[in-house]
Amino acid sequence: NIVNVLLILGLSALVIPLVVKQRLVRFDLPLMVALSVGLLLVSLDGLVSAVDGLVLFSAVVVHGVLTVVLGRREAKSPVRPVGSAGSSPAADVAGEDEEPPATSAGRSVLLVVLGVALLVGGATLLVEGAVNIATTLGVSSLVVGLTVVAVGTALPELATAIIAVRRGERDLAVGNVVGSNIFNIGVVLGLPALISLEGIPVASAAVAFDMPVMLAAALALLPVAFTGFAVARWEGALFVALYLAYTGYVVLAATEHDALEGFTATMAWFVLPLIAVTLLAFTSYEIGLRKGRQRRVGTTNSP
Repeated sequence: NIVNVLLILGLSALVIPLVVKQRLVRFDLPLMVALSVGLLLVSLDGLVSAVDGLVLFSAVVVHGVLTVVLGRREAKSPVRPVGSAGSSPAADVAGEDEEPPATSAGRSVLLVVLGVALLVGGATLLVEGAVNIATTLGVSSLVVGLTVVAVGTALPELATAIIAVRRGERDLAVGNVVGSNIFNIGVVLGLPALISLEGIPVASAAVAFDMPVMLAAALALLPVAFTGFAVARWEGALFVALYLAYTGYVVLAATEHDALEGFTATMAWFVLPLIAVTLLAFTSYEIGLRKGRQRRVGTTNSP
């Protein structure tokens, strides 16, 4: 989730500013933040229990149902019958030559099954390679999971974001990341905890540092989306810089490098306060601009 928000969205916004839909801001983003808070709270005892997994999984199921219902309402549009006014004979002929729905659906199902099989195989290789790396370097599996595995499992989101940006679907890149984060917490973590019955142990280091960072990344996306309903290039650059700083800290802490103390002091007393002040300043500026536009519109519409 940290990789998705800071690295994937950051790189995408560097290519082109991203658009955030109002429904995403009002519905999906608050749920992502709420699930992040919930995950942190249930992990305080060092275990994501089966009951915790059930709660997280149920939240995502409800979210999925509501998303489909709202999406179908938004997508409703009148279908023009063949041969109706405004349609051309060429269009009618083209419609006759289209692939039958049954064949198209069957081909799509086959592609989905093939894609899932490749993902399972790739995930197996990724986990085996990550464990070997952790063993060779003498670091914990948590560190490898936060770096190598996190980036590896975020590659599909990166590919989707790049394709979406290239095709001009700038809102799809943000929706993909937010939806992936919600799915990660509720299904990727919640469902295994529910199935195992014994729950999933959570390292104390993750509870103390990495989960709060995940929550901070989710919260950082809220003012960005609320103010201008967009993720600008400078915000993308800030996200990427924060991810590099986070990864640097994880690596230095894992290797117990001598530079860790100085790095931590610099981040805590200079970099992070500067970023917080910058975000507050730009957020206030954007809110002021938005209120000014609303006043102008109200003045123009008034008799």
